[in-house]
Amino acid sequence: MALHPKVMDLVLDRVWRLLDAVGNPQNRLPPVIHVAGTNGKGSTQAMIRAGLEAGGSKVHAYTSPHLARFHERIRLAGDLITEEALTDVLDRCYVANGPEAITYFEITTVAGLLAFAETPADYTLLEVGLGGRLDATNVIADPAITIITPVDLDHQQFLGDTLAAIAGEKAGIIKRSVPCVVGPQHEESMDVIEARAGALGAPLLAHGQHWHVSVERDRLIYQDERGLLDLPLPNLPGHHQVMNSGGAIAALRALGKDEAACEAAVTRAFWPARMEKLTTGALVALAAPAELWLDGGHNPAAGQALADTLRAQPPRPTHLICGMLKTKDVSGYLRHLAGVADSLTAVSIPGEAATLQADETAAEAEKVGLVASTADTVQEAIVRIKQSTPNARILICGSLYLAGHVIRENEA
Repeated sequence: MALHPKVMDLVLDRVWRLLDAVGNPQNRLPPVIHVAGTNGKGSTQAMIRAGLEAGGSKVHAYTSPHLARFHERIRLAGDLITEEALTDVLDRCYVANGPEAITYFEITTVAGLLAFAETPADYTLLEVGLGGRLDATNVIADPAITIITPVDLDHQQFLGDTLAAIAGEKAGIIKRSVPCVVGPQHEESMDVIEARAGALGAPLLAHGQHWHVSVERDRLIYQDERGLLDLPLPNLPGHHQVMNSGGAIAALRALGKDEAACEAAVTRAFWPARMEKLTTGALVALAAPAELWLDGGHNPAAGQALADTLRAQPPRPTHLICGMLKTKDVSGYLRHLAGVADSLTAVSIPGEAATLQADETAAEAEKVGLVASTADTVQEAIVRIKQSTPNARILICGSLYLAGHVIRENEA
C-alpha cells in the first residue's frame, strides 16, 4: 500500500512494466476465459469453474475483492493459493517493482498471473476488477473467450456516468476474432458492445439473440443453435442466477463442453455472500431460531435482484442489517428493498475508512420508506431482531466488505 499512487488513475503502464520485469507470465497461461460486467461476474465465473471441473479440468481462478482472506482471490488448479506460495509471488513482484508507484490491485494481479503461469492447469478464469479496458487483468492478447455480464451503473467516478460510457469500458476486454458471450443488457449498453465487437470481428453470443434461458415447471430451459437443454434450477438462489446460468452455459457450449458440464455449472457452483443462507457458526447460533442470510450486493441493480429473490422466498418476517460504503448509490440500492423488508438496522462497517456511518444509512433508509434504526455492532442488531421477532429472516447486506467482516465474526 505504501507504493500506491496518491491519485487513482486507470492506466495499464504500471502493469505492463511489472509484467515485463517478471518475465511476462500473461503469455504463458492456460486458455483464458475473461469475465467483465457490473453484476454477476463472480457467480458466472463460479458456475463456469464448476462445469469445467466436473469434466476433470484443472482450473485457475482470479477474483476480487476477497471476503475474509486475501487468498480467496487466487485459486491454483482448483485450490486456494497457500500462504507460502502467495508470500513467494508477492515478494518477487515487490522486488521486481522496486520503488515505482503501483496500485494494490495491479501488483497483486501480476502476482496472481505469475502463480498461474508457474502452475499447470487446463483453463484460467480471470474476473475484471474495475471496468475492463484499463483493468489490470486486461493484458491477455488472445483469450479463449470473453464474457460480459449485465452492465449497470456503478463506479461512475471511474467509468463514466452513463450506461453507454460504462459499457464502453466493459467492452474493452473484447479481442479481435475472439468469441464474446453477452448477458442481458440495456439497449444502450448492447449498442456499444455490438459496435466494439463488430469493429474487431469478434463473434457475439448474445442473450436474446443467440441463446435464451427461462424457467418452466421448476426447470431451467436453455436453448441455442445447438439445441435445447432441460436442467435443474441453479443452486444459487434468485432469478438473476438463472440469467447468470445462461451466460455460463453459453460459454461452456462455446468451449465445446457437454450437457453434463452445463448441469454441473448450475448445480455445483458455490459463491459466498450472494444470498447465502448461513447454517453454522457463532452468528448463526446467536440468531437461532431466526434464519441468517448474507449478501454482498451494493448497487441499484443488486438491490433489485435481492428484492426479487426475497419475494420468491417462503413468507417470513424479513429484517435487514445493512452497512454500505459512502461511494455507493445508497438510496438507489435501498429503494428496491422498501417493499419487502419489515425493518432495517444500520451499522457502520468495522475497519473501513470509507464506510457510511450507521446513522446516515438509517436516514437514507427512512427516506425510501423503510423502518430504520442503528446498532453499534452486527451482534447487537441480531440480538435485538431476534428478541422482537424470533422467527425472523435476518439478512445482512449492503457491502462485500461488511460480508467479509460477518464471515470472519461467524467463524470466530
